[in-house]
Amino acid sequence: MIRPRRALLYVPGSDWPKIEKAAGLGADCVCLDLEDGVAPNRKAEARQLVARALSELDFGRSERLVRVNSVGSGLETEDLEAALPARPDGIVLPKVANGDQVNAISAKIDLEEQAQKLKKNSITLLAQIESATGLINLKEIGGAHERLDALIFGAEDYASDVGAKRTLDADEVFYARSAVVAYAAAFDLQAIDMLWVDFKDHAGLHRLAAQGARLGYSGMQIIHPDQIEHAQRAFTPSTEELAAAKRIVEAYQQHVKEGRGAFALDDKMVDMPIVKAARRVLARGDLG
Repeated sequence: MIRPRRALLYVPGSDWPKIEKAAGLGADCVCLDLEDGVAPNRKAEARQLVARALSELDFGRSERLVRVNSVGSGLETEDLEAALPARPDGIVLPKVANGDQVNAISAKIDLEEQAQKLKKNSITLLAQIESATGLINLKEIGGAHERLDALIFGAEDYASDVGAKRTLDADEVFYARSAVVAYAAAFDLQAIDMLWVDFKDHAGLHRLAAQGARLGYSGMQIIHPDQIEHAQRAFTPSTEELAAAKRIVEAYQQHVKEGRGAFALDDKMVDMPIVKAARRVLARGDLG
């Protein structure tokens, strides 16, 4: 079963009240942050709180993720040592620049899985693409390790890295945003879209999410509880979309029984790419 990641909510690992609240909000993913959301002088405290949260709190159906600091920061090893014994569902690795970084973190997770006698690759890895180097190495990153489950596009860091000026329309990151989706699809990974930083602007979030869904993203990153419902609704197919997709798949199955390939439905040609798209819509609907 595909795990839903329509909304990936970041929560500062140093803020216990926010962590407690986030655990019960019903977001598809709750990401306890040890990276940008935590001040340098509170990293040690945040590690303890994150480990405590994973061990003590009931997150319901939410996926429990931990974002560690980037490879080479000098902090990622301590982050993993604190988080992995508490068995998170996955690790978010920021600022991924190449496949070696994915493999290095996966090797550390391997050791913990072995120590805890967990199934191999039971702790997933999600890679954040936030730089020009990461973008041009997407092929290497996407195929680096079978543990990798998703690519996450970080528009703010990417724009800063290439010297782009951020705008509400996000035209300046369109190429990178599209590339992340394409490589995610090529390696059968989920693609998680950029943030909408103005958490009070729900109309803006809907526009961004709708655009992301059209591009092929399965969800987006969020930073505030008020964004959960809006994001998850935006990445859930409508009743009409589900009905149309079901009709296409059922018609295809009937034509297969009759030994026919491409066929017409409602005066439109239906072939395998159309059928595959319909199946993806139905899969997303099952996650709702």
